[in-house]
Amino acid sequence: MVNVGLVGIGFMGWIHQLAYRRSDNARLAAFCSRDAKKRAGDWRGIQGNFGPPGDQILLDGIQTFETYDAMLRDANIDVVDICLPPHMHADAAVQAIEHGKDVFCEKPIALTAADSQRIMEAANANGRIVMVAHVLPYMGAFAFATEMVRKGTYGRPIGGYFKRVISDPTWIPDFYDPSRVGGPLVDLHVHDLHWIQLLFGKPKSVEAIGRMRGAVAEYVHVLYRFEDPNICVASSSGIVDAPARPFTHAFELHLENAALQHEFAAFSDTPETMPLKILTRDGQILRPDLPGGDEIDAFVAEIRDMAESVRTRQVAPRLSGQLAGEAVELALEIQSQLANK
Repeated sequence: MVNVGLVGIGFMGWIHQLAYRRSDNARLAAFCSRDAKKRAGDWRGIQGNFGPPGDQILLDGIQTFETYDAMLRDANIDVVDICLPPHMHADAAVQAIEHGKDVFCEKPIALTAADSQRIMEAANANGRIVMVAHVLPYMGAFAFATEMVRKGTYGRPIGGYFKRVISDPTWIPDFYDPSRVGGPLVDLHVHDLHWIQLLFGKPKSVEAIGRMRGAVAEYVHVLYRFEDPNICVASSSGIVDAPARPFTHAFELHLENAALQHEFAAFSDTPETMPLKILTRDGQILRPDLPGGDEIDAFVAEIRDMAESVRTRQVAPRLSGQLAGEAVELALEIQSQLANK
C-alpha cells in the first residue's frame, strides 16, 4: 500500500480524497492545511463543477499537519499529492523531491517550460519519479479510445479532431493571469495537448489562429504537423461567451481501420451526450458499452496507475511528467504564435 500525503485542500484535493477512499493500493496517510477546521476534518464548503460537495471526513489513520515542511518530514509518506494552485506546483514538487518523496501532481505540471524542466531535473538528480494527474485518458470514452490505440485494435492512429470549449469561468480567480493559473491553453486545452501527444507522439510544429485576452490566448484553432505527413490532426479550444453551455468536449479519432466519435455538452438545462461510436472500415456502426460508475472512478484508475508506478519505478505513460511538461510547452508555443501575429 502506497502512503500519500496531500497538500492543497480545495476542490481537486477533495476529489482526490474521495478517490483514495475507494483505492485498494494507495491510501491517504496525511494532509496539511493552515486551516484548523480542515485539519479537524471539516471540508464542508468545498465545491466544484463536478462530483459531490465537500463534507466532514473521517480522520482515522490520517496524520494532519499545519505546515507543508512538517508533512514532508514524515518518513511514513511515500508520495506527495500536490493539489495546490498551479503557480505553486513547481516549488512544492521540487521541495517534496528534495525530501525524498515521489510526486503526484495535478495538471498542469507547471506554468512554464523552465519550471517543468526544473521539476524533472530535480527528480532525476534525487532518484525520484514525477507523475502528473492528467485524468482525461482515464475517463469514459477517452479511456476506451486510449486503450484501442494501445492495443492497435483498429490499427494505428492517423488523425482526428479534438474540441474543448467552456464559457467564461468567472468562478476561478486569476484564470487569465499567466503567472497564477495560466489561462485557457495552460489550464484547459492542456488536457487535449497531453492526449494528442499520448496518441500520436510529439508534433514537429503547430500553426494556430485565434484571439487573445490580455497576455493569454482566449480561443484557438490549431493544426499539428508530425514527422509522418499522413497524420492529420486539428483542435479547437478556449472560451466562448455562451454561459448556457458552460462546458463541451469532443473528439473524432481516425485509426487505420475505424473512426471513433464522442461528444458531451453540459447545457444549463440538461446535459447532452453523443455516446461513443466506432465506425468501422467495413461499414459497421458499433456502440460499445462503457464501464459504469461516476466521475470519481476515473481518479481511482489514475491513482491505481500512480501506485503501480511507485511500486515498479516505471511511470505509467498516461502519468508521464515529461509528457505533461511537453504539453505545457506546446500550449505556450501556440500562445506565443497568437501573441506575435
